[in-house]
Amino acid sequence: MAVRQFLNRHPRLTALAREVGKFGSVGAVAYVVQLAVTNLLWALTDHPVLVGQVIGTVCAIVVAFVGNRFWTFAHRARTGYGRETVLFLVMNGVGMLIQLGCQAFSLYVLGLDGPLAHNIAGNVVGVGLGTLFRFFSYRTWVFPERPKGSEERPVETP
Repeated sequence: MAVRQFLNRHPRLTALAREVGKFGSVGAVAYVVQLAVTNLLWALTDHPVLVGQVIGTVCAIVVAFVGNRFWTFAHRARTGYGRETVLFLVMNGVGMLIQLGCQAFSLYVLGLDGPLAHNIAGNVVGVGLGTLFRFFSYRTWVFPERPKGSEERPVETP
């Protein structure tokens, strides 16, 4: 009962918790896609490690955009499909650079080369840091809050 009372007194915290939960659910699905594609490419092709990581991450970005735009942040302002798509891709590009930086640091600086090291560096540490950045950037720039007092009117895009 105390938790419910606390959450009733702090509606912004409740809304944030909902967003975090939805974001996490979408991210979990995207993460499974990323892991599957990346590891399949590593196992079945002779592509360099970082190429497999990029391709897996791009597939996950597509899944994440659809889930976040139409579910996680569906209640936020619609600022135009084109604008949201471009910002989403830019923010995911930065998130991917964070992920690749972790992967490259592990491989080229620490000299850790092998499936376990690749997965820990790129898919645990890199994805974790990239996820924190993505959540902040989506809420701040890609899917901003509605201005106070505004009605829900979607922006039409050509």
